[in-house]
Amino acid sequence: MAAISAQLVKELREKTGVGMMDCKKALAESGGDMEKAVEFLRKKGLATAQKRAGRATSEGIVQSYIHMGGKIGVLVEVNCESDFVAKNEDFQGFAKNIAMHIAATNPVGIAPEDVPADVVATEMEIYRGQAQEMGKPEKMLDKIAEGKMAKFFKDNCLLNQPYVRDPNLTIADLLNETIAKIGENISIRRFARFQIGD
Repeated sequence: MAAISAQLVKELREKTGVGMMDCKKALAESGGDMEKAVEFLRKKGLATAQKRAGRATSEGIVQSYIHMGGKIGVLVEVNCESDFVAKNEDFQGFAKNIAMHIAATNPVGIAPEDVPADVVATEMEIYRGQAQEMGKPEKMLDKIAEGKMAKFFKDNCLLNQPYVRDPNLTIADLLNETIAKIGENISIRRFARFQIGD
């Protein structure tokens, strides 16, 4: 196996924010390929996040973000396991980025189960009607509507949305990476977005 240069480890560390030893291991596992090493760390982050998923998150912060000279404002509550982590710079940076993302994308809920039932019913009806207008067979209408509903959830639910600062990541990916980096379970509990004129 080829020796992994300190420069390569440093680059990966700067790119991901993960510790030196984990970066070295990821590069060794991927034969020095930077993209494969990032993917390796992402999968490891997901595994870490899944291990921590059941742990209680009763600490955290309420983060605010004001945009466009006071025209849009967001409050988001992000929870973690300990007061120590709530004061951590990476955790607070994550909360700030989530608040900025919400200001930019205006999600309907955090996850699909948070979207009110009446909104889902209305959207399904619209999608069925559109499919009917296009002359699709009756037995296909529900399937088409469900496919469009899946896209609606991807576009409108915070965890499914592509992160505005890096569209290759979803907010769920960003959350899992932050959990892996910080070493505690983190959850986005709730948010409110205000816009002048809405």
